[in-house]
Amino acid sequence: MNRRADPLGALARLPAGLRDFVGTWRLSRRITDRMHAMSGHAEGRVCFIPEQDALRYDEQVTMHLPGQKPIPGTRSYLWREGAGSIEIAFDDGRPFHAIPLGLTSPEAVHLCDPDRYAVVYDFADWPVWGVTWEVSGPRKDYRMETLFVREKTNGNAPGAA
Repeated sequence: MNRRADPLGALARLPAGLRDFVGTWRLSRRITDRMHAMSGHAEGRVCFIPEQDALRYDEQVTMHLPGQKPIPGTRSYLWREGAGSIEIAFDDGRPFHAIPLGLTSPEAVHLCDPDRYAVVYDFADWPVWGVTWEVSGPRKDYRMETLFVREKTNGNAPGAA
């Protein structure tokens, strides 16, 4: 979507930068592993915590796979303000990908030879938002879809204007 083709004002409901993500979000994730003909799901939360010039993305989930006990998982990234984007880095500072701002469905690709990680963000229902990863490589072929819903705190959303 571009600004000229926005007759309903959807851009006013898109995240404008880091501050729009600050706070705690519930997440629900579906994972479809095509290579192993298996699917699973995860539930959890992610906290976006201000840290110097960035937001720390701290995720805690419980993954459920057929025939296995629930598996706890964590993941962390650093989100930084970029020029018209949010730059995402691994927690050790290595670049991962960028989210262009002002779009309802921004896309990015991260190449980690021999694997390819393609992502599409979905901000069409902001502040409810989604992320879909398509991952492929010699030993990987899966789709991971995650939906984020902000947790309410005393009736006010953190980072809201």
